[in-house]
Amino acid sequence: MTKKQAADRARVGITLGQVVDAAFDVLDAGGVAKLSTRAIAARLGVSMNTVMWHIGTKERLLDTMADAVLGEVALEDLPEPWDEQAAELLMRLRRAMLGHRDGGVVVAGTFPALPRTLAYTDRLMAALLRGCPTPRTAAWTAWNLFYFTLGLVQEEQAAPAHDRAGLRATLEEGHFPGLGRAVEDFMSVEFEERFRFGIGQILRAAATVAAPER
Repeated sequence: MTKKQAADRARVGITLGQVVDAAFDVLDAGGVAKLSTRAIAARLGVSMNTVMWHIGTKERLLDTMADAVLGEVALEDLPEPWDEQAAELLMRLRRAMLGHRDGGVVVAGTFPALPRTLAYTDRLMAALLRGCPTPRTAAWTAWNLFYFTLGLVQEEQAAPAHDRAGLRATLEEGHFPGLGRAVEDFMSVEFEERFRFGIGQILRAAATVAAPER
């Protein structure tokens, strides 16, 4: 059997779904820094060329993984009020990202035009269109909610305790009094409470403050 024939046989036996599942195994074991074609191939017991044949590029792999994370968000059994529905969708997205090591990093910077990502976004937009004064306000609010959620999840998953200690020590020297006055709340690791407060704040503004028109 030639190398090409062996590779073709491997491609038949391995699906894109299996490649993505293996990628999540690598991610959950070692974080995004360890996510590589070589590591995925080793997990599957196939060649790197076989993995590349399925994913094409690292960017496509991340898009597919991000879509899989969005696919973990249930879109049923949502509360009826538009703002509660939007908040619940974002809370479910947060939980889905936190369910994977570096899940926030994987999803950040991607917006694949893939079915599960589009289904989630469509459901969020439907809720926002019911409560926002204009479609533009709803669209821009959706992005604000995405970015806030992604940023806070990445902070939570990084959780650099030593950085917080360093900041506290610096502020104890009496510089930056505005920051020093609220330093404990500024460095708060009450991530779920911060998340709920921020989402509520954005949604309350979205109901009353329209985005500027062209």
